[in-house]
Amino acid sequence: MGYVLRVRFASFFAGAAAASAVGLYVLHNDYKAAHQAISQQMNSLYESLDGRIYKLEKLKEAEVRKPEDKE
Repeated sequence: MGYVLRVRFASFFAGAAAASAVGLYVLHNDYKAAHQAISQQMNSLYESLDGRIYKLEKLKEAEVRKPEDKE
């Protein structure tokens, strides 16, 4: 009876370790996918904001040059 119980415990813990390893692998892949998605969103937001700032700077330069042209 003791041998059978040891085999059952060993099988249980081996299964638990395998399930834990697979769970960590899936969680790691999910984390990488989420990180990549957020990174892409932030890059697109940064590019959009950078474009807006560039346009505002050009507009400001054009406004500054107008008084110089009138003189």
